[in-house]
Amino acid sequence: MPERVRITDVSPRDGLQNEPGLIPTADKVRLVELLGAAGVDEVEVSSFVSPKWVPQLADAADVFAALRGRKPPGVAHSALVPNERGMRAALRVNEAAGERLIDKVAVFTAASETFCRRNTNATIAETLERFAPVLRLAQESALPVRGYVSCAVQCPYEGPIAPQRVADAAARLLDLGVDEIDLGETIGAGTPDSVSAMLEAVMARLGTARGRAAWPPLLTLHLHDTFGRAAECVRAALRLGVRSFDGAAGGLGGCPFASTPARRAPGNVATETLARVVVEEGYAVGLNGGALATAAAHARGLRAGV
Repeated sequence: MPERVRITDVSPRDGLQNEPGLIPTADKVRLVELLGAAGVDEVEVSSFVSPKWVPQLADAADVFAALRGRKPPGVAHSALVPNERGMRAALRVNEAAGERLIDKVAVFTAASETFCRRNTNATIAETLERFAPVLRLAQESALPVRGYVSCAVQCPYEGPIAPQRVADAAARLLDLGVDEIDLGETIGAGTPDSVSAMLEAVMARLGTARGRAAWPPLLTLHLHDTFGRAAECVRAALRLGVRSFDGAAGGLGGCPFASTPARRAPGNVATETLARVVVEEGYAVGLNGGALATAAAHARGLRAGV
């Protein structure tokens, strides 16, 4: 049997957070349900971040509440939490529902100090300090934690990022106790060579802590397809042993803090493209192609406002 590759669809959170018009809660819930029906391993449903910064996701608790009793078996639902306040809001969702609507939480930092300050209003070190109570609460609730590292190849403000800086950020997250490292190629400037160099640096650094056998569940790659190179970057990552990727149905998304006055932040690699490339490389994804196409069409409709 082909080796299995894990796919997380981030379109309900990372895909929609940058849309200018508010999208109805029911449409977001429908997207999550369609993705679950397609068989993705995980859906990043929303974020418990201040509505002041990301008003599009102010209805996070309502979206999760609407999913009560409707989550397909085997599909995990996750949420981004920036700090202890966001973590407690996520925990209240599970407590109010009487069931685990949120299976995993995610925290985020960056390999670029400038991006980190603009994205979180804090230094890298300060973001890591904020994560300590999040990790404690997550461990008390037996919730796994994903740790994002943004600007894993290039920063919109600082330019190319040295692979060792990415490895340092990943190692510090691992030392805090996160269960999964997600390396975000935030602006889509990566090439197969630059992505490979970054991954090799991270693997070399983290391998001393946990050993190579831990890689498939530990390391996830999050790509944007700005210049049409994401597919080749996926192939390069697979050859290095990465077995977990993020995608967004319909190619939605892009960090709002990576936008510039002249250009909106680029979208994520489309989940349908990601799945096709993985299968072409001889791996399995366990997705229903027709159902995924339906989810992607719905996602594109949300962007178009239909």
